[in-house]
Amino acid sequence: MPRPLAYHITWGTYGKRLHGDARPTVDRDHNEFGTPTLPRDDERNARERELLKFPPVELTVEQRLFVESVVPSICERGHWTFLTCAAGPDHVHVVLSSLFDPETIRRLLKRWTGQALSERWPRDPGSTWWAEDGSTKWAFDEGYRDNMVKYVHRQRTAK
Repeated sequence: MPRPLAYHITWGTYGKRLHGDARPTVDRDHNEFGTPTLPRDDERNARERELLKFPPVELTVEQRLFVESVVPSICERGHWTFLTCAAGPDHVHVVLSSLFDPETIRRLLKRWTGQALSERWPRDPGSTWWAEDGSTKWAFDEGYRDNMVKYVHRQRTAK
């Protein structure tokens, strides 16, 4: 298998995108390429809200700008080549290249950005900034990689 040129790594904030709401989601049973997204399900959404241990996290503009400013140094710390990133109110996108496992990279990106945010905006003990998991798309050709970078760069809070 050829080495990917880049990874588009995305993860959400805690409690903001739960299964069953109007926006499309996937779960562990519906996560294969080409599988339809889950339909709106108000009962499932209510059950998932009840399971939250802390209030949902929505990043402020200041926090989004902060995430976008620290991700390049986090990539340097991880020995990954930073290409671009964008932080939205309820999710973060990062495009980078690396020889390392992208699932490990996503886990470390979430840990280190969460630690940086918590140093500036402390959270309740045991709470988290981020939802579980996330997604990773692999780019094997330059055109797809360039489209990833353009897509994410257009979403940046820092214009």
